[in-house]
Amino acid sequence: MAVQQNRVTRSRRNMRRSHDALVAANPNECGNCGELRRPHHVCPSCGHYDGREVIARSTEIDLEDDAA
Repeated sequence: MAVQQNRVTRSRRNMRRSHDALVAANPNECGNCGELRRPHHVCPSCGHYDGREVIARSTEIDLEDDAA
């Protein structure tokens, strides 16, 4: 089992961890609907990607017709 030779100070430990911080996401504006979306992902609100519709979205779902 590995045992450290010398104690690692708080300063050196924290300097090593300085690059471990999480970075905030950088959302882009959708070219079709203007909503914010993740880069290189399909827009969750309209279903468009790269200027074309990838996922067909229906505007309204009527639950009474589906249940019957």
